[in-house]
Amino acid sequence: MTMVIGIFGESCTGKSTLADYLKTKLQAKLFTGKDYLRLAKSENEAREAFRQLLAGATGEEHILYVMAEKHLLSLLPDHATRILVTAELETIKSRFAGRMGGKLPAPVAAMLVRNHGCFDAEPHHIHYRAGEMDPESVYNTLRTYLS
Repeated sequence: MTMVIGIFGESCTGKSTLADYLKTKLQAKLFTGKDYLRLAKSENEAREAFRQLLAGATGEEHILYVMAEKHLLSLLPDHATRILVTAELETIKSRFAGRMGGKLPAPVAAMLVRNHGCFDAEPHHIHYRAGEMDPESVYNTLRTYLS
């Protein structure tokens, strides 16, 4: 049975690390953000093609879709398994600073504070807390969904 797995959360929470781990363990196909744009010439056509691809996923290959933008959650089919990935604000700030050469500009820090927790109310099956859980525990939970 094919599983469509949506992995979502704020930037720098560990979504990509978790997705890379699950991709290997599940032998899954991985899409991130707006990868779906390559499916058609226009954005609307590409979104619809991707929505249909996810909704009609069959066969042996699982599909992982990693999102850091809330509006992309609408692309997930109802049967998708949803994984919310969160991290403490200070962890997010530290990781973001690392991406920016070690310094976190005040406007970026303010944006991170403003956006912190923006995914918390979204429906999910698994809540992966970076630094508190390991990817193996998520994989083991997903295995129970597959059986």
